[in-house]
Amino acid sequence: MPVLNSIADMSKEMAEWRRHLHSIPELCFKEHKTAEFISSKLKEWGIKHQTKIAKTGIVAQIKGNKGNSNKTIGLRADIDALPIQEPNNFEYKSTHEGASHKCGHDGHTTLLLGAAKYLSENPDFDGTVNLIFQPAEEGGGGANEMIKDGLLEKYPMSKVYGMHNWPDIPKGKFSIRPGPIMAAVDTIQINIKGRGGHAAMPHQTIDPIIVGAQIVSALQTIPSRTIDPIDTIVLSVTQFHAGTTHNVIPDDVFIEGTLRTFSKKIREQAIKRIKEISDNLAKSFGANADVIILDGYPATVNNDAESIVAADTASEIVGKENVEYNMRPIMGSEDFSFMLNNVPGAFIFIGQGDDEHKVACHHQQYDFNDEILPIGSSYWVKLVQNLLK
Repeated sequence: MPVLNSIADMSKEMAEWRRHLHSIPELCFKEHKTAEFISSKLKEWGIKHQTKIAKTGIVAQIKGNKGNSNKTIGLRADIDALPIQEPNNFEYKSTHEGASHKCGHDGHTTLLLGAAKYLSENPDFDGTVNLIFQPAEEGGGGANEMIKDGLLEKYPMSKVYGMHNWPDIPKGKFSIRPGPIMAAVDTIQINIKGRGGHAAMPHQTIDPIIVGAQIVSALQTIPSRTIDPIDTIVLSVTQFHAGTTHNVIPDDVFIEGTLRTFSKKIREQAIKRIKEISDNLAKSFGANADVIILDGYPATVNNDAESIVAADTASEIVGKENVEYNMRPIMGSEDFSFMLNNVPGAFIFIGQGDDEHKVACHHQQYDFNDEILPIGSSYWVKLVQNLLK
């Protein structure tokens, strides 16, 4: 496996960075200690950088010494953690109550730091690379907030690339696809207003629980009866809140769920039917339903040419037989999508699965696989060398 030798030599050091970051997880826009650590390393290596973009984001800039090209590309890593209590008992476990790195952003940050150190010491490329350390991927839309804070004006770039670990992919392999690779996400909220009363006299009430139950069941006809079976959609109801005790029918019900789609057309169809079903069913019982759609992240859509560049670069690191060029899309979502909506680029998955790292991202037992650190950092470096020749 042709991992760059000097990056392989940094493996132990990178693992120490990663484990330190794992021990200090921080939630959306509160990544102060994380940002301080990143900045301290960049200063140590003499890398020019700006802090406090979208509160806690950082952009570092490295110029090559091979020529005078004004070409600029961006590499992005997310830095935030999840609101999950750390149950693991290893030495570097989370020291922050109620927060832990259960999606591997500690590893993603380390991968980009490793590339930064190498590129600062070996700037044999022609152009400029922007290293984007982005806050608040886990629900905070940090990518969009960095864009709003002037990321693309202050640091223009012709291409932008992202990378995420994936336990379902074996260690030492990469997966990517052109086109939609991760779904758009919207949050559905339905507030049902009925008329409460004594549970022994239900005829005097308009029972919102009955209404809510009908709506939950009917919503499942949207994927099965409204949307073309060839198209992809997930509609999951995940919360149903009503009542306070056994003998009182409540006035209200609150329902919440998630909608995942890949195309704008399918999303609009689904939202239209969610509103129609909720409103009409509620009215048929004499109740009212107020539907709120909270826009989430758009679909992550890779550009065709940039996907091939990313896949070919990964092939140089691990061999073409270890790169999947047309993986199945994932119904999870990613706010890197905001960057791809503004700049051509691609998002790739790096495998981390082995006997000790089978647990999925967002599971409380998850931990990043340090053995892939030199692989991922070598990918970043090779990508820069290939794009900025």
